Amino acid sequence: MAAPTLASRLASYAVGLSFDALTKEAVHETKRRFIDSFATAVGAMPSDAYAIARKCALRVSGNPGASLLGGGRSSAEWATFVNGLLIRYLDFNDTYLSKEPAHPSDNLAAVLSVGEAENAGGKDLITAAVLAYEIQCRFCDAASLRKHGVDHVTYGAISSAVAAGKLMKLDATKLTHTVGLAGVCNVALRQTRSGELSEWKGCAFANAARNGVFAATLAAEGLTGPAPIFEGDLGFFQLVSREPFDPAPFGGELGNADGFMINKTYIKFWPAEYHSQSAIDAALQIRAELGGDVSKVASVTIDTFEASYNIIGKYPEAWTPKTRETADHSLPYCTAAALFDGDVYMPTFDENHFTDPARVAFTGKVTINHDAGLDARYPKGIPNRITVTLADGRKIVREVEFPRGHAGNPMTDAEVEAKFRRAVEPKYGAARAGQVLARCWDLESLTSVTELIRMFD
Repeated sequence: MAAPTLASRLASYAVGLSFDALTKEAVHETKRRFIDSFATAVGAMPSDAYAIARKCALRVSGNPGASLLGGGRSSAEWATFVNGLLIRYLDFNDTYLSKEPAHPSDNLAAVLSVGEAENAGGKDLITAAVLAYEIQCRFCDAASLRKHGVDHVTYGAISSAVAAGKLMKLDATKLTHTVGLAGVCNVALRQTRSGELSEWKGCAFANAARNGVFAATLAAEGLTGPAPIFEGDLGFFQLVSREPFDPAPFGGELGNADGFMINKTYIKFWPAEYHSQSAIDAALQIRAELGGDVSKVASVTIDTFEASYNIIGKYPEAWTPKTRETADHSLPYCTAAALFDGDVYMPTFDENHFTDPARVAFTGKVTINHDAGLDARYPKGIPNRITVTLADGRKIVREVEFPRGHAGNPMTDAEVEAKFRRAVEPKYGAARAGQVLARCWDLESLTSVTELIRMFD
């Protein structure tokens, strides 16, 4: 008997996964990720990209449709795009680092929009979210896409599609077709994250998730998809990953001994690309030792690992960013900002901040080195070593491998709440923020996704 295809394995796993099979740790972490994602979404509401996407989405109606964060309704696909853009735009949502880096909470926009359209309850949302994390993160462990010039959101179209199909209660046959439809036409170019970055950087996964919802919607009505999508002679393994892979057993499957992947992902403490988090941490420690006075800093050297160097440390544009997206993906700028300002937060990436002549000059003092000796410690950790040389020749060195928020140094529930309140209270007030938090901590009893999303109208 032929071995089952990977698409059919994904479908069987999705159909069989139930809320009762989840660990209490996975359920609790899922609640934290919804809280965190709502925080990052509210923080992104002033962005031009959100205004553009929302304007487009409001031209479209859906039956039954779904709600937009910030107000309004559209189709489930467009709601996924708009809400996904918000969750991702500030580069403040969660991260998973492996052969392929990713931001798995990007999947939550599809979970929310399809969950609303399908009148799903809180337990359904949690189960679908854990499912999406399982698929995306196991794929990231199995094969790198960026080394072939393909963007990580390519995996996200598949994970979002399966999560959507789960919420639609599709059977294994239709879910297999969902994977075929999502996998065949959503290969994204890595150019999204190369050189001077554009507004699309924060939209790329939102688009993949939107297309994942579209694939599930078509499959639900009986449309068939290409198969075998992974193993075929012109399939995913041959043309995209360029190698066959067999993901490790998913959470709850026979042979799985390490629980659910959502507990292995990381919440961000600072709104910057994840590989810079340890450099920011180290820089803030050095600033504290200097008593906040950086006037005598002559040079800053960052010794970093391959992934960090190639993603956020090698492009000349990183030293003089001209867009927000380039600034938050700049290892030299993020580190310099931490030293110069004593904090890295949303205003750090305002144009008048990253183009300020004093900060540009300070960033010019930074040198980035790829230290191959650090490579073996990634992706378990993200080791960055900062050496600050003062005008008198004195050197201060700090190295951080597990910054705050990393799975090896996780944020407490109180810290996650504080991140949420810092982003949400200026717009919605303390009372509304407290109401959202209460709903999220009791997410399994939620009966109306619409009511939850409209708390952000």
